[in-house]
Amino acid sequence: MTEIRTFYSLKEIREFVEVELNQYRLLYEDYSQWLGSLLRNPESAKNQDWTKKTAELQRVLKTGGRKGTKKEEKKTGISTEWVQFKDVLLCAENLGEAEMLFEATEELRNKIDKLEKAKNSLIDLERYGLGKDLLFVTYIHDGIPEKIVFKPKKDSEVTEKFEFVADFSIAKEAS
Repeated sequence: MTEIRTFYSLKEIREFVEVELNQYRLLYEDYSQWLGSLLRNPESAKNQDWTKKTAELQRVLKTGGRKGTKKEEKKTGISTEWVQFKDVLLCAENLGEAEMLFEATEELRNKIDKLEKAKNSLIDLERYGLGKDLLFVTYIHDGIPEKIVFKPKKDSEVTEKFEFVADFSIAKEAS
């Protein structure tokens, strides 16, 4: 999802990022547990091919993610048979579910890393004191703030432009 959103302070953007971070961390934890229970499933352990493939998946998980093409996946023995049906891929193998969960956790881990970096950048901007009388028009791509435009708040512009200063003097009447 892509959106452009206006925030009234850096703190407000940081809080938005923290909410996103918490949601992605919860999803990551849920999917990791789901994947772990799937890999430890005793029924699947009876199948020798499944055991080899899950061992390879676990090894790849521990090394921090798989990198490469489908050709390399076939070499490692962790690729399953996916069939293209129009715009979606279909699989009838048990390992397909594990691959799907693995891809989801890898993607979530990448988003969490990007959000952590964005949060740290916002904290640094706050430390520099940036943000008084500014609006922050923010480009958010996949839940991650990527670009920010600073604009003066309308209220502060109006008060400066239409400030009225007058001196009054009252003449005292002599009686």
